[in-house]
Amino acid sequence: MTHWFHRNPLKATAPVSFNFYGVATTPAATKVCNDLRLSRTQLLELFTDSSCNPEMMKNAADFYFSLLQGFILSLDDSSQECKLRYIQNFKWTDTLQGQVPSAQQDAVFELVSMGFNVALWYTKYASRLAGKEDITEDEAKDVHRSLKIAAGIFKHLKESHIPKLITPVEKGRDLEARLTESYIIQCQAEAQEVTIARAIELKHNPGLIAALAYETANFYQKADQTLSSLDPTYAGKWRKYLNLKSCFYMAYAYCYHGQTLLASDKCGEAIRSLQESEKFFTKAEALCKEYGETKGPGTTAKPSGHLFFRKLGSLIKSTLEKCQRENGFIYFQKVPAEAPQLELKANYGLVEPVPFEFPALNTHWTPETVAAFDLTKRPKEDIAKPKPDEEVKPLKEPNIKPQKDSGCQIS
Repeated sequence: MTHWFHRNPLKATAPVSFNFYGVATTPAATKVCNDLRLSRTQLLELFTDSSCNPEMMKNAADFYFSLLQGFILSLDDSSQECKLRYIQNFKWTDTLQGQVPSAQQDAVFELVSMGFNVALWYTKYASRLAGKEDITEDEAKDVHRSLKIAAGIFKHLKESHIPKLITPVEKGRDLEARLTESYIIQCQAEAQEVTIARAIELKHNPGLIAALAYETANFYQKADQTLSSLDPTYAGKWRKYLNLKSCFYMAYAYCYHGQTLLASDKCGEAIRSLQESEKFFTKAEALCKEYGETKGPGTTAKPSGHLFFRKLGSLIKSTLEKCQRENGFIYFQKVPAEAPQLELKANYGLVEPVPFEFPALNTHWTPETVAAFDLTKRPKEDIAKPKPDEEVKPLKEPNIKPQKDSGCQIS
C-alpha cells in the first residue's frame, strides 16, 4: 500500500494544575482534581509517544474525559449547567496558526480541544502505519479503522459540542466549521484510498475501482473547496495536498474507466479516457512540486517520489500503450475529441465515520463531590484573563524516518 498523507501539527496546550486550594473542601474533591491533573498529563504524553496504539489512546482518553465531564454535566439531570464549568482557564494552539493560543474559561473548550487532538492522533497513527513498505492486511485494516474513528470524533465535536461553546470560535481556528468539516472529509477520503488499494490488490472489477476513485477525488475536491476562503498563509500547503490528491484519484478513475471501456470493445473511447488520465496525472505531478515548495504547517515530503505515486504513472502508461496497440491491430476506432463523462457511483466501499460518544461520567463524581467545591472561596486573581499573545510550547512529535523509496520525510 505505502500511502502518503499530509498531516498538520498537533494542537499544543498550556499546563493545567487543577489546584483549587480552599475551593475543593473534602478529600474526595481533592482526589478528583489530582486525577484530572495526572490523567491530562498522561494523555498529552501519549500523543507524542511513538509506541502508543489505539487501545492505549482510547483507555487514556476515556479516563480523562470521564473525569472532565464532572465539570460539564449536571448530576441531577436538570437543564442547569454544572457550577464547575467556568472554574478553570484552558489554553490551546491551533493546527494551522502557530503557537499563539486561544483561551477560554470553559470546560467545554477543553473537552472539544482535547477531543480534536485525539482525532488528530488517530490520523497520525494511520499515517505512520500506511507509510510502511510492507504493510500487512491487519495493519491496512487498522489504518482504515483509525481514519473512520477520527472522522467520527471530528463529526461528533462539530455537531454536538462545539455549538455549546459560550465564546464563538474565532475565524480560521480549528473548531470553526470550515476546518472541522475539512478534517472529516479528508479522513473519509484517505480511508477510501485504503479501500481502493485493497480492491486493486484483489483485482476487483475495474468499474468498481474507477467509481471509488472518482468518489474519492470528489471528496478531496470538496475538502479543498471548504478551505478556499481561509488565509492561504495558513491553509495553502494543506490545500495543495487536497488538490493534488483530487487530481491523482481523477487520474485513477479515468485509468480504470478506460479498462472498463476496453473490455466493452470501446477502444477509441478507452484511449481517450487514458489520455485524460495522463492529463490529470501530469497535473498532480506539478502540484506535488508546488506542495513541496509551499511554506506552511504540515508534513514535509516529496510525494512525486513516493511509491504510490510512481506506480500509478507506470499503470497509466502501460494501459494506454495496450489500448493503442489493440486499436491498431483489432478495432481501428476513432479517438473522440472529448473525454468521456464520468458519471460513476460506487455501490460498495464508501466510508462513513464511526459514530463517537464521550464516555459516561466517572463514578468518583457524586452530588457530594460537586457540593464540596465552594466557589465563594476562589481567589479573585483566578478570574483574570491571560495575555492573548502568550505562547504555548509546541508538542514534540516523533520524527518518523522515511521508509525505503517513500519520498516522505516526516509523518
